[in-house]
Amino acid sequence: MSPYLAAEDLSLFGTDPWWLVVVKAVFCFAFLMITVLFSIVWERKVVAWMQLRIGPNRHGPWGMLQSLADGVKLMLKEDLIVKRADKVVYVLAPVIAAIPAFMAIAVIPFGPAGNEVSIFGTRTTMQLTDLPIAMLYILAVASVGIYGIVLAGWSSGSTYPLLGGLRSCAQMISYEIAMGAAFASVFLYSGSMSTSTIVEQQHDRWYIVLLPVSFLIYVVTMIGETNRAPFDMPESEGDLVGGFNTEYSSIKFALFMLAEYVNMVTVSAVSVTLFLGGWRAPYPISTFWEGANHGWWPMLWFVVKVQLLLFFFIWLRGTLPRVRYDQLMKLGWKVLIPVSLAWLMLVATVRTLRNENYDFADIALYVGGGVLALLLLSFLVDIFRERGKAEQTATTEPVAFDPMAGGFPVPPLPGQEAPAVPRRRPRWGSPRASEFERGGERELIVSGGPDTGSDGSLDGKEASDG
Repeated sequence: MSPYLAAEDLSLFGTDPWWLVVVKAVFCFAFLMITVLFSIVWERKVVAWMQLRIGPNRHGPWGMLQSLADGVKLMLKEDLIVKRADKVVYVLAPVIAAIPAFMAIAVIPFGPAGNEVSIFGTRTTMQLTDLPIAMLYILAVASVGIYGIVLAGWSSGSTYPLLGGLRSCAQMISYEIAMGAAFASVFLYSGSMSTSTIVEQQHDRWYIVLLPVSFLIYVVTMIGETNRAPFDMPESEGDLVGGFNTEYSSIKFALFMLAEYVNMVTVSAVSVTLFLGGWRAPYPISTFWEGANHGWWPMLWFVVKVQLLLFFFIWLRGTLPRVRYDQLMKLGWKVLIPVSLAWLMLVATVRTLRNENYDFADIALYVGGGVLALLLLSFLVDIFRERGKAEQTATTEPVAFDPMAGGFPVPPLPGQEAPAVPRRRPRWGSPRASEFERGGERELIVSGGPDTGSDGSLDGKEASDG
């Protein structure tokens, strides 16, 4: 692989007749829809298998038409528009959320950029189109989809959808920053933003081997971007009311669900393109079969890789519990973004040294020394920070804690201690009271204070009887 920028040859794109462009566009749309229908059934089947349940088994053979039946059911439900909603924005919000999810697939390569296949007698590439800045196009359309969620919460005219929309938007924006940094590492190493060129640059080694940190960061960010478990914050709002889509029903509600699953397929396809060799056959197959990366076979490898990543989504949902929102944002801002920026600087340093014709030993020495220096500095900073906290805690007087501050119960803050819960003495006959029974007299506990009047009247009656 050349250390310099890759030469982008996109001359084969933009030369297809109009009818072939329509055929490719319809294929991309059908691929997404069929994959979504299959993924919904597959998810319910796999999660049911993990939880020792049966799963869908009524509609179609082995329940395979369950997602299609769910779609028909949603379309036949009553479509409501709440009274206080901004009707134009309220109707457009699901469309704004769904359409960008379909647009990103236009620049994903299903096969080589050459004239490998023939469609109705016309030789063409196995990709709708490609751009010199195709990955920036994917980031742009992914960012537009966030507006659909925000506008859905705002236009509903209700408090809970507004708060849910803002929370989902904050989550998606936070994780897009780290996602962009992971993309930038691939751009630096491949020398291009074209998806077909990035796949071509992985002819000897996939970028999951060369850029493992970028791959791990992108896997975490794509789960946060699609609002999937364990980062499914919009679904956790069902405990209260329903999140940004509370006031939606029928086909508009279905569009939000469709956008979520289409985004799953899209981010999986982007991950395959950037890190898993794209349409290239896996290592054992490509070594002994020359035709594995030619003809229609590359589409098979691409679909298999996408389905494996979709299974990874399902596996996480059936395995990991949902995190708290503060943990979600802490992971995004305090872990992913600093790590992605540090890794980006490291990749840029390696590429610069390679371009200056330094050998591998010098690169490893410089990079290793820089990493060790950063680790040492962070270790020293942590030591002094913990020492300062200990000294501050020792010299600071304990702060009074009011459990009803603000009118509702609150937990203690750092440095505060909750007051001890008052305990009454154990009752007679319990195991804890045995020692007390043997060593002391029985104590009479009267609720509401001693009743001296009744005691006195009783004593007077006994005296008169005597």
